[in-house]
Amino acid sequence: MKDILTAPFVREMCETTANMYRLGWDERNGGNISYLLDEKEVGEYLDLTKVVRTIPFMGVNEEDFDASPLEGKIFIVTGTGKYFKNVEKDPANNLGIVRIGKGGKNIELLWGYEDGGRPTSEFPAHMMSHMARLKVDPQNRVVMHSHPTNTLAMNYVHELDEKKFTHTLWEMCTECIVVFPDGVGVLPWMLCGTSEIGKATAKKMEEFRLVIWAMHGIYGAGKTMDETFGLIETVEKAAQIYMLTANLPRKNTIKDEDMVKLVELFGVKYRKDFLNL
Repeated sequence: MKDILTAPFVREMCETTANMYRLGWDERNGGNISYLLDEKEVGEYLDLTKVVRTIPFMGVNEEDFDASPLEGKIFIVTGTGKYFKNVEKDPANNLGIVRIGKGGKNIELLWGYEDGGRPTSEFPAHMMSHMARLKVDPQNRVVMHSHPTNTLAMNYVHELDEKKFTHTLWEMCTECIVVFPDGVGVLPWMLCGTSEIGKATAKKMEEFRLVIWAMHGIYGAGKTMDETFGLIETVEKAAQIYMLTANLPRKNTIKDEDMVKLVELFGVKYRKDFLNL
């Protein structure tokens, strides 16, 4: 067996969590990531017949949550209560590689959480989002949650309307409508770690790769770690520009007609109903 600590997916998790902490997106134990892995690749590093322990899903009951479509799927997941700043120096305690058990009823730990830990408390919400995104995009692999400072600040001073919120972000940087042409979904403040917010997020994920949790943070989904990180990174850059200019006289902006030219040039499908044409 190869050394699990050298696995590309472990290194990606270490590097990404370090970057998210460095950027101030994930204070203390804030934020979480789940990454759907290829079973064959994981088998090069772990004996998949050996289950360290079985872990129940947290904060949900069988009536509220059905993970059976993901039975047998393997994920690497950040741990509950863990600090992103510590992942790189101690991945075996701060990360876990888990498999969704029979009927989607529990979690089988294959590696990690060596101090007795478990997956993030948002893991059921992640699973709901993975299921929703896989129906739309069978190549989706990553769900990422963080608390980017300017995106969060924008929640307090901007209308929490999906069209208006997205349009404002699109105006802030030329690249925005190209990077997230599907826009940004927005949820009102909801209690985290519950089936309710998981279901609401998954519903939004049917049409958006990015979902704002009002006064809390943002959820992103993508095919790769870089794509998902880049989605959130671009929203945060746009939100920062908005927050820096919101109280200043607006003399210039990117016109809707120019945004259309951009998406036509790059050949991306976009939310036409989010423009004012």
